[in-house]
Amino acid sequence: MRSDNQWQAYEENQQLTAETVETSFVEAGGVTFAFRTFGAKSVVPLVMVQRFRGTLDDWDPALINRLAQDRTIIMFDNAGVGLSSGEAPDTIEGMAEYAIAFIEALGLTQVDLLGFSMGGYVAQQVTVERPDLVRRLILAGTGSGAAEGAQKGEAEVFKVAFKPVNEPEDFLFLFFDSTETSRAAGEEYLLRLQRRTVSRAPLVKAESVKAQIHAIVAWGTQSAFERLVDLKQPVLVANGKNDIMIPTFNSYLLFQQIPNAELALYPDSGHGFLFQYAEAFSRRISEFLK
Repeated sequence: MRSDNQWQAYEENQQLTAETVETSFVEAGGVTFAFRTFGAKSVVPLVMVQRFRGTLDDWDPALINRLAQDRTIIMFDNAGVGLSSGEAPDTIEGMAEYAIAFIEALGLTQVDLLGFSMGGYVAQQVTVERPDLVRRLILAGTGSGAAEGAQKGEAEVFKVAFKPVNEPEDFLFLFFDSTETSRAAGEEYLLRLQRRTVSRAPLVKAESVKAQIHAIVAWGTQSAFERLVDLKQPVLVANGKNDIMIPTFNSYLLFQQIPNAELALYPDSGHGFLFQYAEAFSRRISEFLK
């Protein structure tokens, strides 16, 4: 659902792509949010909620462009991230509040949400706080937080993830399996990210990274997991077979907890399965959202 105010002005981008769509801005909650929107006109758009240290330019064009064939896509930088102003909250709840403010600033009354990694935490929080706002929910490469039995990544993983600057080899290690096929898919993903050459978002600033780390750690003991049992929305939970960032078993815990959930796991892949299987996962998403 949408209202015919600000959102109507952004429906001219149907023929653009992730590489060519211009960056737009909207103000809400004292923050100027940067966002990009394009794709087939749909009554309910798909809002993409990004990962730890991720910006508008870290979404895979192969995934986004395929999804945009069927519906309107909205990608945005949350407060204190990328091209958006403000300071990044140090709680998932705070990030969710800003996400809700951004969605409402566009005049939208109902959306579908796709949350990746930390963005999945934010998407869970948005949905439990504002179930009226979310029609369907996709949780990709994300976890259950404070659930009993939840698994944690190895210390070496976080040592790499929390480096001041991540190199290409770090992304291959963190997001893809150690097999030749998965690493090759990761290298292709990194090349695709370079296709966009204009108005690129800067790296997430150190202060925002610190705030995000604090929020992630706190989510491990104070997540929305117990409230997920009350969700009425259809939910698609998906991950790679060997996610070392947010262990794949945690996706199964989400699947068990959410009444109307389905689970999709992809072989020979890790945290970045949605980029390794961009075509297959985008088809699954499109079917799910229909």
